[in-house]
Amino acid sequence: MEKPNFDYIKELAGGDEVFEKKLLAIMVDEFPKEKEKYYNSLALGDQKLIIEIVHKLKHKISILGLKKSYETAVEYENNLRVNSSDLENEFKETLSVMTQFLASL
Repeated sequence: MEKPNFDYIKELAGGDEVFEKKLLAIMVDEFPKEKEKYYNSLALGDQKLIIEIVHKLKHKISILGLKKSYETAVEYENNLRVNSSDLENEFKETLSVMTQFLASL
């Protein structure tokens, strides 16, 4: 599995360390809430909400430089739109990797 990194964040910030820190703070704050919302929506079987949250989370996946995982999230979102849960386990693994990475900050 690929590892999260700060490359894209650094590129976005263009050397502005304050902006980098703000973006990371947003990730650390929002990601756990969105991940919890994802798992709750799975438990409820709320397909519309699952799709909405996967859509939001895939952008956070991208921000942490997880290119292959982003592609998987896009495919997973598309699968969900046709009532398929294919790639769910791979998506959950990405969330786990992100959780560990953000917790280490």
